[in-house]
Amino acid sequence: MTDGPRERVDGEGDERERIHLIVLYGGESAEHDVSCVTAAHVLRAVDPSRYRVTPIGISESGRWSVANDVAGAVESGTPLPGRLDAAGDDPFEPGVALAHGGPLASSRSGEPAGPPGERTVALPLLHGPLGEDGTVQGFFELADIAYVGAGVLGSAVALDKAMSKQVLGAAGIPQPGYAAFAEHERTTELEAQLVERFGLPCFVKPANMGSSVGVSKAHDGDELRAAIDLALSYDEWVVVEEFVDGREIELAVLGNEDPIVSVAGEIVPGEEFYSYEDKYVTDAAQLLIPAPLSDDELATVQALAIDVFRALRCQGLARVDFFYEEGGRGFLCNEANTMPGFTPISMYPKLWAASGIDYPELIDRLVALALDRHSRRRRNTKH
Repeated sequence: MTDGPRERVDGEGDERERIHLIVLYGGESAEHDVSCVTAAHVLRAVDPSRYRVTPIGISESGRWSVANDVAGAVESGTPLPGRLDAAGDDPFEPGVALAHGGPLASSRSGEPAGPPGERTVALPLLHGPLGEDGTVQGFFELADIAYVGAGVLGSAVALDKAMSKQVLGAAGIPQPGYAAFAEHERTTELEAQLVERFGLPCFVKPANMGSSVGVSKAHDGDELRAAIDLALSYDEWVVVEEFVDGREIELAVLGNEDPIVSVAGEIVPGEEFYSYEDKYVTDAAQLLIPAPLSDDELATVQALAIDVFRALRCQGLARVDFFYEEGGRGFLCNEANTMPGFTPISMYPKLWAASGIDYPELIDRLVALALDRHSRRRRNTKH
């Protein structure tokens, strides 16, 4: 972790009064199941003496429900209702997925029912479109509710790989070569130009998606066409990137105006690349924490991670991913994730654990950062 004092945020030095925490999970994107797993771990880790929790689950069809059974289990410390796989009933196994049924949520579901003056913070544990892309963040802005994570602009730009790469390029951040195009721009000639420009293999991704959903490594023309078809089934914009033969290095960033950065971690994929199955199904990838880097290499990539965080207007948290081309171009930014995987076995919490911040404390800090950001924004928007 970088040297110096960590960022001080409003409320951290106050008495630990109970905070109303709205936990939003599920969602309509292809990452619905990942969100439900994340929520189970977060809710098991929060301190009920500090947080009054309102879990709101969003079904894949878009129905918002107040998960009263989940809230009762958090309050009483009993097992969370959900789906378990063969891993058993340990709430820190990756197979736990939180249930999201309950009465229909209304526009008043997030209003505090606790003591007067109780502070409310929303924790949107949503990945991908309609959750991590600025849409839900805009909803909380309109509702005047503090929320964890990047704001509307930072969320939208970071999730859209085509736009984030433009912003990072303008900021002088080194990154792999890429091209972005819309569905209506696709032609046979364009596909041939992509092969000529990047060679094969190359990577094809939907612009607005995370968790490696819809990502393919194309080795020939037929695979390139199939990969573009797959990407277009998730988004109308496609990003094609050059293949980089480099190490995969990730860092966790935490903060608002004065962010701090964790030690680096390295991913050694179990498959040809770090796919969705590698992350959440087979668990075959190796996570090396800390990454085997020299002091100079670590300092370089930590500084780059902060630069990326600031260039994309991230706030609260982000995981910033790099390729490390040893003996070549050095560290190349792959992407920044403004709501990274957040189970105890995910890279973001593991990086902070290795940097001295455990899982419950990490949640506490994110809530405090949300309150800090909200108070500053309201000073600027309400005159």
